Amino acid sequence: MPSRTAEAVSPDETALLARLRIGDDHALESLYHLHARRLFGLALRLTNSRDDAAEIIQDVFVGLPLALRSYAEQGAFGAWLRRITARLCLDRLRRNRRRHEVRLEPDHQGAVASPAGKIDAREALEHAVATLPEALRSVFVLKEVEGYSHSEIADLLGIRRGTSEVRLLRAIRRLRQELEEDR
Repeated sequence: MPSRTAEAVSPDETALLARLRIGDDHALESLYHLHARRLFGLALRLTNSRDDAAEIIQDVFVGLPLALRSYAEQGAFGAWLRRITARLCLDRLRRNRRRHEVRLEPDHQGAVASPAGKIDAREALEHAVATLPEALRSVFVLKEVEGYSHSEIADLLGIRRGTSEVRLLRAIRRLRQELEEDR
């Protein structure tokens, strides 16, 4: 996985941001094509819902011209977008938790996916991550998949650094248990 801190704003991206700031819709479309796929992956892993992930990515890009006012161009633009996406995901999860929604995601044939239908280790891991409680899944995805530090995760989630560390350990423990049971 590439390091998030190694990212920089490319000259092309800087030009797109300048054009977006003056209202160029083509610049927004270009930025969407540059970043939407990775942001969708993050949103999907955090929300565990394709519908929610798609709506969140739409919200990110619809609100981008206004949100750009708070981007100080210190650090990578992609990392800034990922923080926004993560925050929107966490907000959506909090709202859904209050409504006690339960989602069943259909597989590619339209049937509800069965844990027994796992084909390979990657699918088994993805399923195990999806079954983690929201608090553990959020920390696991942000740390192990997206590469955030525990301090950054604490800031994003509004928790202490130590809480992030403990949640990661619990998530890993549960994943190991889940994966061992599937053998």
